[in-house]
Amino acid sequence: MAVPLRTRVFWKIVSTLEGPSIFQLPKEQVRAASERRRRLTRLPGASLLAGRTHRGVGIEDRTCTLADGTALPLRLYRPRQVSGLLPAVVNFHGGGFASGDPQQSQWWCSSVAARAEAVVVSVDYRLAPEHVFPVAAEDCYAATAWVAQHAAELGVDPSRLAVMGDSAGGNLAAVVALLARDRSGGASGDGGVAAWVGPPLALQVLIYPVVDLVASFASELENEFAPVLCKADLTGATGLYCLAEQAADPYVSPLRAPSHADLPPALIQTAQHDPLRDQGPAYAAALRAAGVAVRLTNYIDAVHGYISIPGIVPAARQALAETVDMVRETLSTG
Repeated sequence: MAVPLRTRVFWKIVSTLEGPSIFQLPKEQVRAASERRRRLTRLPGASLLAGRTHRGVGIEDRTCTLADGTALPLRLYRPRQVSGLLPAVVNFHGGGFASGDPQQSQWWCSSVAARAEAVVVSVDYRLAPEHVFPVAAEDCYAATAWVAQHAAELGVDPSRLAVMGDSAGGNLAAVVALLARDRSGGASGDGGVAAWVGPPLALQVLIYPVVDLVASFASELENEFAPVLCKADLTGATGLYCLAEQAADPYVSPLRAPSHADLPPALIQTAQHDPLRDQGPAYAAALRAAGVAVRLTNYIDAVHGYISIPGIVPAARQALAETVDMVRETLSTG
């Protein structure tokens, strides 16, 4: 089945405007290319493609101060006219570890917040190649710990906490789930963000995640020249994010963790025309083998990055509905 025509036309226009892929440029050119992409997403009318912010939420920008003094930006989406303690979902945007920001996930995060009646916290973690592994993973873990620590202030229930992410953000969500399990034990030390270990997680939502930066999968050849993300981009993104000898580290490639036991239930979504497609079922199989409940859905006619372009990929709205249902069901007070 071919990639839908409008998706191909969309990507032809975008790739012409953007120029060479960010992930295939020399490291010193990556940040400028990422900024060009960011400016494109803010052009007038871009919301017709990227989706509009849900009117049922209030948006607040906050910062989380890390142990080294870094001020990590957070964007909070809170549903209006909903009282009481709410569940919380910490979101990590995609972008191959080297690009992107919370704005590209605003339609998705605001819609999840409004429809699932949850506070969604979107994390502006530090990017490669300026900040390589483990910086992004530790930023995302620290932000999740911060939400757990500040639950009362945020009006959320720390026992109903989830992580969510797409693409590289899906990797980071899976890694945060591993870190939360591996560092379980509560607060220690002086009470700073870095001293908090093991925030309890009730759910992980992994959207077309990359979970193994070493192995090759059949979907990479099948979708070698797919729109949005191609096979060559995978190699380039890995080289920007970590050293070759680090790629097999479980906190880089969570599929390679020695054990997947005692991880939170997972919703894993994949896209038909995506070189990463087969990584989702591989991770689902590893979780199920360890006794973890998993829901796995592959969206037909969808391409990588679909949650950022609902105006192009209709399946994005189906994926949103499934995610909202999963968050509501898993994080309900019942």
